[in-house]
Amino acid sequence: MTVASSSPPSRLPLRGTAGRGTATGVRTARAREGSGDGPLAALFLAPAMLGFLVFLLWPTVRGVYLSFTRFNLLTPAEWVGLDNYVRMVHDPIFWGSLKVTVEYVVINIGVQTVSALAIAVLLQRLSQSALLRGIVLTPYLMSNVVAGVVWLWVLDTQLGIGNQIIGALGFDHIPFLADKSWAIPTIALINVWRHVGYTALLLFAGLQAIPGDMYEAARVDGAGEWRMFWRITLPLLRPVLAVVLIMTVIGSFQVFDTVAVTTQGGPANATNVLQYYIYGAAFGRFQFGYASAMSVALLVVLTAITFVQYRLTRAGRTDLG
Repeated sequence: MTVASSSPPSRLPLRGTAGRGTATGVRTARAREGSGDGPLAALFLAPAMLGFLVFLLWPTVRGVYLSFTRFNLLTPAEWVGLDNYVRMVHDPIFWGSLKVTVEYVVINIGVQTVSALAIAVLLQRLSQSALLRGIVLTPYLMSNVVAGVVWLWVLDTQLGIGNQIIGALGFDHIPFLADKSWAIPTIALINVWRHVGYTALLLFAGLQAIPGDMYEAARVDGAGEWRMFWRITLPLLRPVLAVVLIMTVIGSFQVFDTVAVTTQGGPANATNVLQYYIYGAAFGRFQFGYASAMSVALLVVLTAITFVQYRLTRAGRTDLG
């Protein structure tokens, strides 16, 4: 005799239900994973944010406040309003320091950018050896103070090996760091020597993003290296070059250590750049309120220059499709 099965019939899933359930489960799992990354990310960001708040944001806010006070570290800060800024506007040494700084920036940025671009293009077009890139970067591994002291010895008017070579060639010794006409160009070129390798490697990294088939197509059309540089390399490198220019201009306006170890602002204030004048006012004459006012003025100048550079160079846009 046949006995009928009492087990319930199996239920087949409706069409599309299993797929939707799987997708929903995946999304739910991803959402749970994403929600768990927030606290971990905050934990890793906390040291950097703490450093930013303590060593950057708070000193900036404190400096802006002190620029409206008379403060010498020994007595409480006394609010004087805009007196420091009025004094700054009528201070001929301040304007002289700003002029010297602009002269330094023009020489430094002009020579450094052209030299770094040439080195980067040569590294890309002729040799991409890691050893060669390391050699190019070597001066940057030296601190500014050490570089300044070394070049101070090399360029010494009487005993420096540089002037010894110039004398051996039959020319008169040149007071590179002791003459008003030579001092700022010499300091600018010392810093070019130190930073040009690092700048070249930044540009070299940008050149790697340019597709090689564009150069191949240009060669097929009969273009030479010079024409490819102007028609392909320079336009497509523009965003990277713009960012590098912004970084180097900001750094050049903050030159201090090379001047401090070579000329100390001399001769006759010929190298008294703005940062060195601010340092002298704060730690030499204990006029921290006036030094803060000049620092705020420098911050405003750098902000304006950065904004103009960013807009003129279209640093946020690229011609690569």
